[in-house]
Amino acid sequence: MLRLTWVQPEDLIGHELRQATQDGREPSAIAARWRAAGGPEAPLRAGASPEPASRYLRLLAEDLLDELADLPGKLDDREPTDLAKIKALCPDWPADAERLGCGQARLEAAWLGRAVGCLLGKPVEKLPLTAIRQLAQATGNWPLNTYFTAKGVPQDLLTTHPWNRRSAGTSLVENIDGVPEDDDLNYPLLNLLLLKRHGRHFTTTDVATLWLDELPAGRTFTAERIAYRNLLTGLEPPRTARHRNPFREWIGALIRADVHGWTNPGAPAAAAEQAHRDATLTHTANGVYAAMFIAATIATAATGTHDIHAALRTGLTVVPPHSRLAQAIRQAIQLAQEHEDFDTVVDALHAQHAATHHWVHAIPNTALITAALTHADGDFTGSICRAVSGGWDTDSNGATAGSIAALLTGTPTALPDRWTTPLKNRLATTVGDFNGTGFDALAHLTHLEAARP
Repeated sequence: MLRLTWVQPEDLIGHELRQATQDGREPSAIAARWRAAGGPEAPLRAGASPEPASRYLRLLAEDLLDELADLPGKLDDREPTDLAKIKALCPDWPADAERLGCGQARLEAAWLGRAVGCLLGKPVEKLPLTAIRQLAQATGNWPLNTYFTAKGVPQDLLTTHPWNRRSAGTSLVENIDGVPEDDDLNYPLLNLLLLKRHGRHFTTTDVATLWLDELPAGRTFTAERIAYRNLLTGLEPPRTARHRNPFREWIGALIRADVHGWTNPGAPAAAAEQAHRDATLTHTANGVYAAMFIAATIATAATGTHDIHAALRTGLTVVPPHSRLAQAIRQAIQLAQEHEDFDTVVDALHAQHAATHHWVHAIPNTALITAALTHADGDFTGSICRAVSGGWDTDSNGATAGSIAALLTGTPTALPDRWTTPLKNRLATTVGDFNGTGFDALAHLTHLEAARP
């Protein structure tokens, strides 16, 4: 039987109960009703439970999802989604600025860095932190310094902790032959199309229309899949982000933010506002802030005149300072500055977030990306390896850290050959006409959009 991931009501309810607890609603009575009816917990790492629920449980889950949405929240005032309210809470919101130049070579480095970081993280996506460490240690690749390999890994370890089944055939170093399709690379391609068709003043509805035209539904996950389903049932943004969507503070909007930063060099406020219009199709509150934070960080880094620490500080100015995301980012920076051993930083982040947040949630993953970049002082290899070695959403974290750190280098030739040569300047995708496109061509297209009025 087909078990479609990330949309079954009986699989969503457990995630929504957790989300309600995190954002200041009181879900205990509803949780008790779900458990009394025999409702299962949310799938721990997968997108669907192994067996379908009864018709009664499915209908109950739908009703309870709606009841949870109606519960009053305690954090609404300090964690709004409306852009005007976000700005009002940010005392250091960046001043409007003219976009500065960003050379095509710098953009090519950023595209390559995103692809490399994604590839590095793909084979260990969904694996627990201990498994990532053991698999790398088994081949002498710890601290992590290059792509993962299965060669030399004891069979009992591979049996206990198998590679991500969808990625091992394309992302272990012995198998890499160009860049395979991945949502972390599809979304930058979509946003290139978005800017080409609608310019930088696009609307959230433009994003939705583009997705329906160009993005196969099966290439969406978590919040994006829910929003896609909501569009097909006739809902419009921003309700698409809220209706029965327990993933609205997860990492999906963050992984769509790079192009908004790349095309607004020196203009972090404009980058954050573009990211907001994109993100609110699928996300709310901290899920939106994560995208704005990354877009503003990238816009600052894209000028080549600021180090990683200045870029991250600027990124933080577009995040409401009393939000959970801002608190997590500040803690991550402090940990990275205090500890020489990055494993100690990672262990502290996991102690803080792992018990309460899903491995795809935006808050722990944004904190980890920030810690990796800070601890590595923006170095490319150091940043992507720290981001991936920290676990959680490994390919997304590696991609974002790689994009930012590579952007800071200014040129593709600054990236070590062991990372870029296996990519063969070739990207696979089902988006538009981009399949097989080279990163030099993508940089050229991005440069054109950055120069458009």
